[in-house]
Amino acid sequence: MNKYDFYAPTEVHFGVGQLDNLHKLSLPGKKALLVISNGKSAKTSGALERTRRQLEMANVKYVLFSEIEANPLKATVEKGGKFARDNGCDFIVALGGGSVMDACKAIATMAVNDGDLWDYVVGGTGKGKPIPVTPIPIVAITTTAGTGSEVDEYGVITNPQTHEKIGFGGDKALFPKIAIVDPQLMVTVPPKFTAYQGFDALFHSTETYICNIANPMSDMVASTAIKSVAGYLARAVADGSDIEARTQVAFGNTMSGYSMVVGNCTSEHSLEHAMSAYHQQLPHGAGLIMISLAYYRFFIDKHVCDERFVDMAKFMGIPDAKKPQDFLTALSNLQKACGVDDLKMSDYGITPDEFPVLAKNAMESMGGLFTVDRYPLTLEDCVSIYKDAYR
Repeated sequence: MNKYDFYAPTEVHFGVGQLDNLHKLSLPGKKALLVISNGKSAKTSGALERTRRQLEMANVKYVLFSEIEANPLKATVEKGGKFARDNGCDFIVALGGGSVMDACKAIATMAVNDGDLWDYVVGGTGKGKPIPVTPIPIVAITTTAGTGSEVDEYGVITNPQTHEKIGFGGDKALFPKIAIVDPQLMVTVPPKFTAYQGFDALFHSTETYICNIANPMSDMVASTAIKSVAGYLARAVADGSDIEARTQVAFGNTMSGYSMVVGNCTSEHSLEHAMSAYHQQLPHGAGLIMISLAYYRFFIDKHVCDERFVDMAKFMGIPDAKKPQDFLTALSNLQKACGVDDLKMSDYGITPDEFPVLAKNAMESMGGLFTVDRYPLTLEDCVSIYKDAYR
C-alpha cells in the first residue's frame, strides 16, 4: 500500500532529564488527577516525588489515584473517572508504564461521561456508542519502554466479568496532549520487566511491518523501532543503568507507538489478550514472548511476505539474512540474550484444554486485528498456534 493517514498531535519531550522541564510546559489544566499503579515503583524510584514537585512548581493542584493494575480492570478505571469528577480534576497526569497510560485513556473518558465504560467500547460485548463529551486532557509520563501509549489514542482494558481484554479509544481527544519520555525514569525497572516491556514494543512494530496495511510511513517507524529495540534491549536487561541502552529502547518504544498510529497490530496481540484476560497475573509482554515463535512460524510457513521477514531479520542483526526463517533465529537469539527464552504458559496456569476458549475469545473480543493479517486465521489455526507454543 502506498497510502496512509497519519495524525499524531502529542507534544513529545524526549531525553534524559526531560521530567525536570515539566513545570515549564503549558499544562492543559489547573487541577490534575495524578495516576500511578498499585505497585511501589513510582514511589521507590523517586518518580512520584519528582512529578509532584514539578506540578507544585507549575502551580498545579493535584490528587493522587494509585490503584491501576498491571492489566487495568474496568471497575478500576470507572472508579478513577468518578474520583476525577468528584475532585474537580480538569486533566490527568499518567505517571507509569503502559498499564497506567492505557487506563488513563478510559479514566479521562469516564471523568466527564455517564454510563458504563463498555457503552463506549467497540468490539466484543461493547455497545460501540460514540463518546458524547470530550475526554479531559492527558499528560503522559512514561516510566517504562513497552507500549508506546504515550503517543497513541488507545488503551487496553480488561472486563473480568466477560473475560474480555479489549482495546478502548480511537477518539482524537485521547491522544495525550504532552508526553515526557525520560529514559532516566526507566533505570530502576527490573531486568525481567525490562525484557517483557521491550518485547511488547518490538512486537508492536514487527506486527505492523507484516500487516496488510503496511505503508511507507509505517515501514519507516516500524523498522526504526525494530532496530533500536533489538539492538539495545539485551544491554538494558543486563545493566539497567546503561543510559545509552535505555535511551535507544525508549526511542524504539515511542516509534512503536507511532507504528500503531499509522499501521496496525495483528492477531498476535489478540491471541495474547485472551490469555491474560483469563489469567490476570500474566504480564502482557511475557504472554507475547510465549507465543511469538509459533505465531511468526505459522505465517512464515504460509509464505505470505517472505521478503518482509528477511528485512526484519536484517533489522535484528543478521545482515546476510536470505530466508524468512532467519527472522525466527534472530528472535530466538534475542529472547535467549534477554533471559526470557524459558517462559512457559503452564507456569501461569494455562492448560491446553483452554485453547479453543482462548481462540474464540481472541477472535470475538479483538477480531479487528485479525482483519489486517496477511493470511486469514481460522479458529483451528489459532488453536494450533497455542499448541505449538505450549510448554
